Amino acid sequence: MTEGPLPEGFLVGHWSDPGAVTGCTVVLPPPASRCGVDIRGGGPGTRETDVIGAGSGPHEASAVLLTGGSAYGLAAADGVMSWLEEHGRGHRTTAGVVPIVPAAVIYDLAEGQAGVRPGPAEGRAACEAASPDPGTGRIGAGTGAAVGKILGRRRACPAGIGLAAAATGRGERVCALAVANAFGDVLGADGSLLGSARDQGGEPVGTREAIATMDAPPDWSRIEERNTTLVCILTDAGLDGAACARVARMASAGVARAVEPVFSDVDGDVVFCLSSGRPREDRFTTLAVGTVAAALTAEAIRAAVR
Repeated sequence: MTEGPLPEGFLVGHWSDPGAVTGCTVVLPPPASRCGVDIRGGGPGTRETDVIGAGSGPHEASAVLLTGGSAYGLAAADGVMSWLEEHGRGHRTTAGVVPIVPAAVIYDLAEGQAGVRPGPAEGRAACEAASPDPGTGRIGAGTGAAVGKILGRRRACPAGIGLAAAATGRGERVCALAVANAFGDVLGADGSLLGSARDQGGEPVGTREAIATMDAPPDWSRIEERNTTLVCILTDAGLDGAACARVARMASAGVARAVEPVFSDVDGDVVFCLSSGRPREDRFTTLAVGTVAAALTAEAIRAAVR
């Protein structure tokens, strides 16, 4: 499993402001793609997730937005919607198309200039920059990301956006795009610390060990800001909306493999799954895609801090 191209027809675009240390990332799937979501964190910031949730209609999504700026950053979805409308992409109604843009945010306001955050113009710019070969690192929604915040953000490890791609045994493409902004540490497959807090001497400090040795509660004013790991699974496999939701849930296992602690009340972890293939009644496809998606999710999170 290595970084690789997106499934055919998918595009990813970034808008970044390195000075204000924030940005946003948009995933543009082929028309009529289905979407599911799994929300595990205790403090998520989201938009339009109900329309792709359990019990909803066709689970169609015109785009998925991952953004910085905390709840303010959700305004970037307005720019994504206007761009999609101009290009005739969205849910078709008798009065024209209505783009459906599920979105989720990370908290990066304490990293740069809190008054600068993605809005409609920035969401539109991310759409204009969309490419089948997007960049990774400290760009887009990952511009102001960090992990390992048990000792406060100033001692945290810089992070960003990671990407990992592979294929199922039957050749279906699966890709995981992850924004790592967790409260906890990012761990390697062997359990080693890839991204964590640093002590005053610059040595890594694991959250588990730090909590175990504390004789008093930490200064929550330094760490209670909401943290988040955001993931979007992209696949050309044939999944309906319900299957997309199950794959998103399975992919959340990958978050737990790479982040410790995970799904806490100071995290807003969200996983989306977008499918462009023609839906078919095939439970094995869901199992195969979900298994690969979980492994790729863990790898993409690790790539975000490497």
